[in-house]
Amino acid sequence: MPPRLTSFADDARIAFDNLADRASGLVNPTVRLGVTGLSRSGKTVFISSLVHNLLHGGRLPLFEPVQSGRVSAVRLEPQPDDAVPRFQYEDHIRALVKDRIWPDSTRAISELRITLDYQSASGWNRLFSPGRLSIDIVDYPGEWLLDLPLLGKDYRTFSEETIALAETGVRSELSREWLALTRAADIHAGADEMIARDLATAFADYLKACKADERSLSTLPPGRLLLPGDLDGSPALTFAPLALPSDGRPGRGSLWTMMERRYEAYKSVVVKPFFREHFARLDRQIVLVDALQAMNRGPEAVQDLERALTDVLACFRPGTNSLLSSLLGRRIDRVLVAATKADHLHHESHDRLDALTRRLVDRAIDRIGMAGAGIDVMALASVRATREATVRRDGHELPVIVGTPMDGETLAGERFDGQRKTAIFPGDLPEDPESLFDRIASGVTGLQLPDVNVVRFRPPQLEETGGGIKLSVPHIRLDRAMQFLFGDRLA
Repeated sequence: MPPRLTSFADDARIAFDNLADRASGLVNPTVRLGVTGLSRSGKTVFISSLVHNLLHGGRLPLFEPVQSGRVSAVRLEPQPDDAVPRFQYEDHIRALVKDRIWPDSTRAISELRITLDYQSASGWNRLFSPGRLSIDIVDYPGEWLLDLPLLGKDYRTFSEETIALAETGVRSELSREWLALTRAADIHAGADEMIARDLATAFADYLKACKADERSLSTLPPGRLLLPGDLDGSPALTFAPLALPSDGRPGRGSLWTMMERRYEAYKSVVVKPFFREHFARLDRQIVLVDALQAMNRGPEAVQDLERALTDVLACFRPGTNSLLSSLLGRRIDRVLVAATKADHLHHESHDRLDALTRRLVDRAIDRIGMAGAGIDVMALASVRATREATVRRDGHELPVIVGTPMDGETLAGERFDGQRKTAIFPGDLPEDPESLFDRIASGVTGLQLPDVNVVRFRPPQLEETGGGIKLSVPHIRLDRAMQFLFGDRLA
């Protein structure tokens, strides 16, 4: 079950916010779409491309309201939440289209409202509906989502689980310094600010090492230690798990008491406000994952991605919103898990990436014992940075992708300069993901995953029309994602 805020004050605040949203929706129908992702999965690029394609008439054959011609106008409007930073769409799309660089990744929450004027497909609805839908896109780091399960864990449980995970696989090497400090700490001694800071710094360094590209691990709570923002140096972020005895309670004024108090402060100051003010108000959600990067990093990264997806999906309760639930305890009634960077594969492997991600999600759903209703999975590319081609080698035709690798990227000993296009054979994903996961779960020593060449490409150079207007950003299955996430609200 997802974590719950049990205090009367929190529940009352959530109910009040949902009542306000419902009242506003009577005048201006709105769907709140949460966009998050796990470690460099492309949240900013997804939002920028979605908005650009809607505003500039992109090719969206699977997004029925546009394909049928029922959408008459699309525009950006001021967002409703004045205390939330605006998603800087214009800056991000300039980086993509003009500079051909990928925009900076999400480091805090932001929001953008895009409004569509449309004609309902139903004559009856046209009599009563204003034919207008606002989509409030709420962009937030995936690390924040992975913090939500902490609401249901006390400090002892958090410490035990975090240390146990840190002692496994590659994490045991990355956590060596922090674990040595933790085991040497006298938890019953008087609270010492310098010891607390050293422990917190070593713990944060361990989490950063797990997240680094060469490891690409996904399960990294507490997430704000990676993205401290204006809380950097505050007591609520200066804590770490401790090696605790199996029983007993902390003494007054001890290091144990200090760390436990700060862990609870982290939940109160950081996690609860995000849950109450943002997450609990969402209607739809997309979770972006970089499954290709995990495959490229090996079995442990794949297992860690599955673990993170289990924690993520445990936060959701997909289901149909009744009027009462919308007013008092809104449900997220559709969740899309999307594997990004499908353009890094030939289209012949897109279904395999889809199947691989679907199996990850199915296993996560089985673990937490929830139904899969309201959850969909797909492979997509928010921005298509490559095109497909074939080359002949040794009398055989090989499917390849063609693009401009980013400056500094290397493959087979060759270093790219960011200017020259090249053809790359991307490799093949397994046809049967079930057998792959069985082999990973068996813990076979030295297990080699299928070789997938993951090279970062520059954004594409967009062609211009005769009038000098640049065409919309190319994509793969972005229209299908739109249809699932909010196409029904434009029926």
